[in-house]
Amino acid sequence: MVTIKEVTSKSDFKAFVKFPFSLYKDNQYWVPPIIKDELETFDKSKNPAFQNAEASFFLAYSDGKIVGRVAAITNWIEVNEQQLKKMRFGWFDFIDDFEVSKALLEKVSEIGQQHRLKYMEGPVGFSNLDKVGVLIEGFEHIGTMITWYNHPYYQSHFEHHGFVKEKEYLENKFLFANADPKVFTKANMLIKKRYGLKEMNFSKSEAIMPWVDKMFDLFNESYSSLASFVKITDVQKEYFKKKYISFINPEYIKFVVDKEDKLVAFAIVMPSFSEALQKAKGKLFPFGIFHLLRARKHSKNVTFYLIGVHPDYQNKGVTAIIFNEFYKTFNEKGIVNCIRTPELEENTAIAQIWKHFDPRTHKRRRTYRRAL
Repeated sequence: MVTIKEVTSKSDFKAFVKFPFSLYKDNQYWVPPIIKDELETFDKSKNPAFQNAEASFFLAYSDGKIVGRVAAITNWIEVNEQQLKKMRFGWFDFIDDFEVSKALLEKVSEIGQQHRLKYMEGPVGFSNLDKVGVLIEGFEHIGTMITWYNHPYYQSHFEHHGFVKEKEYLENKFLFANADPKVFTKANMLIKKRYGLKEMNFSKSEAIMPWVDKMFDLFNESYSSLASFVKITDVQKEYFKKKYISFINPEYIKFVVDKEDKLVAFAIVMPSFSEALQKAKGKLFPFGIFHLLRARKHSKNVTFYLIGVHPDYQNKGVTAIIFNEFYKTFNEKGIVNCIRTPELEENTAIAQIWKHFDPRTHKRRRTYRRAL
């Protein structure tokens, strides 16, 4: 018999965060989160997402043992302002038992019905900067710090419980050796001259901070036309600024500005922390931080985290400026693999940006939906 318990205490939340550590024990492709960071994500006093969202967390038990977990999330900006009557759910993990997954999904459904919402969709997080999608292809590739990994049986559980595909995301990678500078070096010069643009590079995080709010504003403008986009609020900007920007290599953040120094494009790349996080085993101390710092400095693989171009400059070749700058940086650091974060299958514009790099889709993931 499966029993569902709502997470309320500190010990419950710790158990919620640590459940995947047992579920994926000895799995060479799962990348564990830092436990402290995960706990802060679920802390209403620390995560600004809770200013516009609410969440309930549940653990599934069988014979006194934890066998599953789920977070049920309502994003009220999405519901009230965008009129998307959607019940979100994420951090959804479970053993291969249909009774377990069903019991957890029913709790999400109950909350959605209480809020008079029309459908539930997951796995998703609080916002567009959270992890998204259940992996359906590419289980033999190591995960990243910004994606969920899951067992292959997850897909069959969604379909067994009457869920249908909502969105599909592609994850692509390419060898840095595939980046032919002739493709963008000449274009870089022409685009800068034609539109009066210039690149901005950084060597210190302090120099980036005054630009971060403008970057998030541009992020909101760049992606507002995509399905289910929820803008980043001012409070969230401050949160992400403190939590992430200072830890990203400053040389991996590139900006493009116009004659008036108005930001028109940006890109953020991160070194791969996957293997370092596996070694850290969820803890920064005493040794986890050293693995992360070493990866930050020496990793030969990078992940393209965010790239944004102002709508007025889209389809005008502005990314050639960004690629030209990254090419110089990656060449100096001896980068081998370039990995892209999940991108909506329908986002043909992003596919055009990368077409000259001979990318290969190595993972696919989906969100699933079901009427309430």
